[in-house]
Amino acid sequence: MTSARIRRPLMAAAVLLAVLSLAAVGAVMALASAGQAAPQWITSTALYGLPAAFLLMLVLVADGVAARRRAGTPGGR
Repeated sequence: MTSARIRRPLMAAAVLLAVLSLAAVGAVMALASAGQAAPQWITSTALYGLPAAFLLMLVLVADGVAARRRAGTPGGR
């Protein structure tokens, strides 16, 4: 479906989004333990970033499976 030229930046974007979201979750938890409310942009990043990253990785995995099926597996059944 997609070429390696497109897959690699998508994978990097998914990884970056996941790391950023995990950092936002940590910031929200740290601020909550200090008794403060986290800013809205940090909370939104924590809530929506990880699901978006996982969906992007799911698309990449499904594309990889489809590409492997199209190419055929050597020695397969």
